[in-house]
Amino acid sequence: MKMNKIVLLTIGIWMIAISMKAQTISSKVFDKKTNQPIPYATIQIGENQGVVTNEEGSFNITLDDIQSKIDSIYISSMGYSTVGVAVQNITDSIIYIEPKAIELKSVFISNKDLDIDDIIDNVDDNMEDNYRSDLSKNRLFFRETNTNYIKKMDIEFKKSTIEEIDEKLVDSISKVIPKNSVFYAEALCDFYGNTDKQKLNVIKGARLYDKNNNGSIEGVFKKMEKIFKDNVKPNSYIKIRSGLFSQKVQVDSILKANQDAKDIADGIENPKENFFFKSRKMNLKNLFNETFYQSNTKLNVIKNSGRYIFERVDYTILGDIGVYVIKFTPKRRGDFKGTLYVNTEDFAVIRIDYKNVKRLRSFNLLGVSFEENGYSGTTIFEKGFDGKYGVKFIEKITENKFGVDRPLSIIEKNKYVKGRNKQNQLSLNLDVISYAKNKYEIIVFDAKSISESEYNTSKENKNVQSTYLSQYDPNFWKGYNIIEPNTAIKQFKAIEEAIEDE
Repeated sequence: MKMNKIVLLTIGIWMIAISMKAQTISSKVFDKKTNQPIPYATIQIGENQGVVTNEEGSFNITLDDIQSKIDSIYISSMGYSTVGVAVQNITDSIIYIEPKAIELKSVFISNKDLDIDDIIDNVDDNMEDNYRSDLSKNRLFFRETNTNYIKKMDIEFKKSTIEEIDEKLVDSISKVIPKNSVFYAEALCDFYGNTDKQKLNVIKGARLYDKNNNGSIEGVFKKMEKIFKDNVKPNSYIKIRSGLFSQKVQVDSILKANQDAKDIADGIENPKENFFFKSRKMNLKNLFNETFYQSNTKLNVIKNSGRYIFERVDYTILGDIGVYVIKFTPKRRGDFKGTLYVNTEDFAVIRIDYKNVKRLRSFNLLGVSFEENGYSGTTIFEKGFDGKYGVKFIEKITENKFGVDRPLSIIEKNKYVKGRNKQNQLSLNLDVISYAKNKYEIIVFDAKSISESEYNTSKENKNVQSTYLSQYDPNFWKGYNIIEPNTAIKQFKAIEEAIEDE
């Protein structure tokens, strides 16, 4: 009898293990003819529920996270036949789908073929009705990738009245600042609101970066902090002068700001609002408010259609929907080129691919320069139960250049001591050039309209804690549906190195 119980228990554990294993599906979607991965294909796992393949065609589904039990998934992408695959039959690491032949007559909205001006006019006229503008709740996954490269870092020592701050120390600061760095942030969130007001509740979050990049800097700045405390009086004020400009800062406020910065780096809670929460909310607000149909967007291709040349280059399908494929290129005042995919029935833009063709913004004033050089991406929209379209997927990449080439003087003054007010001075010349590339990815799993009272009762967790990861951990998001990370994220690992205090 005891043996039978052991056998039954073993079988039970084995069946549970099989069941647990079957809850996650990882695969790639490839074009059957070209054998190339298909980015941004939709993997539908329920009505108005699904994920999107990443730029490498990869996806991962956790079935435990699906509200209704499913036995099949459906894969669709622009220009391809929709493919249904039984969950139990997904054993291969690659799923192939085929391009679909299109009957041109099936994509016309009437027996009259519309010219390109008519199509764009219809897109504009129907935009307010097509897209959701009222209060809504979006369950989403948000990934941010920041890559920074310092091309030039010259700090020329000029003068110091503090003996410990000398040319050697200034040179050491220049040398330890990392020339290349990458930072990843991920969050599963509920994002509430509309264009005018927003709330955020972070369910789970992670930060992936190399703390060792900061180690040598921290060693130097700890030394600087000690020198500062030993030589500068708490009731003094610091006058920071650069060229024609100057700014007064109280010393005690500098000490407090330094502690606040340390708390942010260490992930210590701020009772009001921490940096991880604040930056997630700000970036999500900007990304949703910069979609092409918003009033203040840079991507004003439709609202300022007179700045662009439109060409209907093809017809395609998405599931059973006919789609106009429209290329746009700028006239003299336009900033972007790209492709619009327009539903032939309701004239909704269901996907837009875009890339800037010229620098969007720049200034160079008194030695401080900035250039907004890159602005590109893809946005996919999906129709909800309310008949309105909302964001399903966003990938957006920005590229900027920063520069500083000017003198800098830091002067301590104190009106409470006898003698002259001026106590200490440090003078430098700065010549810095850096580049920043930011990539944002959003996948919306579920979107629904909500009432004003539902919005008002929704809660924010402003001091939510994110988890620091020194390398990619596939188990961190186990049990959750996310955007499958690309190869660069999967291979990321902090460099192990000893940090010595000098």
